[in-house]
Amino acid sequence: MKKRPRKNRTVLEARRILKIEADAIRRLLPRIGKNFESALQLLYQCSGRVIVTGMGKTGFIGRKISATLASTGTPSLYLHPAEAFHGDLGMVTGEDLVMVFSHSGETEEIIRLLSPFKKLGVKMIALTGNPRSTLARNADVVLDISIDREACPLGLAPSTSTAVALAMGDALALTLLKKKGFREEDFAQLHPGGNLGRKLLKVKDLMRTGRQVPVVREETLIQKALFAITRARAGSCTVVDGSRKLVGIFTDGDLRRRLREKGEKILLRPIREFATLKPLVIHEDRLAAEALHLIREKKIDELPVVDRRGRAVGLLDIQDLLKAGFV
Repeated sequence: MKKRPRKNRTVLEARRILKIEADAIRRLLPRIGKNFESALQLLYQCSGRVIVTGMGKTGFIGRKISATLASTGTPSLYLHPAEAFHGDLGMVTGEDLVMVFSHSGETEEIIRLLSPFKKLGVKMIALTGNPRSTLARNADVVLDISIDREACPLGLAPSTSTAVALAMGDALALTLLKKKGFREEDFAQLHPGGNLGRKLLKVKDLMRTGRQVPVVREETLIQKALFAITRARAGSCTVVDGSRKLVGIFTDGDLRRRLREKGEKILLRPIREFATLKPLVIHEDRLAAEALHLIREKKIDELPVVDRRGRAVGLLDIQDLLKAGFV
């Protein structure tokens, strides 16, 4: 009978660490109750910004939670406790809400901030491993993130405590996201430079509007339409009827082609006679990625944009997609 190979000690140690941290996070579940709901309500009602602070490793967790809040529709900034006493306290106003991360609840730099926060009249949410600490006694809402032990073999390096703090912070931020009705479209607006943000951007977020898009009636003479195109520094104009419903598009390419065929006399003819009628269009609420697909597939440079009633509302050019990083 073959003996089972002995597991590598490093593998066992890594599994031990993960189990300790996972078990500690699971022990947070019974603590999600009235205090959590109160903290969430304070976050929801905050008319200013959520000021997140914490010292050392816990401070790094605070930075992450602040970033998560900001990227999901809740204005937030991280305040370093030490820097607060050298001018950064001026970032905090009475309209703000303070969220404090401190495992011990007795960190000197944190305790020194409690009095200034009280004077400003800001509400405080404390996430601490010591619900009886000085921080907890001075907070409006306390969330218990206490642990049995650190996963560090020496019992010294913050590990389980930071994992638990991060988990509770995420629970607050992401529950707040849902309570506010934050959508994928909102996320895209706050992440225009990321791959995910670009995937969620809609045509109306990138299209040209107003003076950038010359719009002429179908009876307009080509000569006047050219003036409109020149003023807008555009490469085409959108042709509409009396109800502003899109009829066609007239481009630089159409002009050159018609001039070769008909000569200058076309300049005094109505644009509807030479425009591309019933062109390929895209709805303003479609994804910009879909517009890119159409432009590539049909080998065109621009797409007229319409609303649900078929009215011309803008123009999407390949250059607009280039600037947004799609190409």
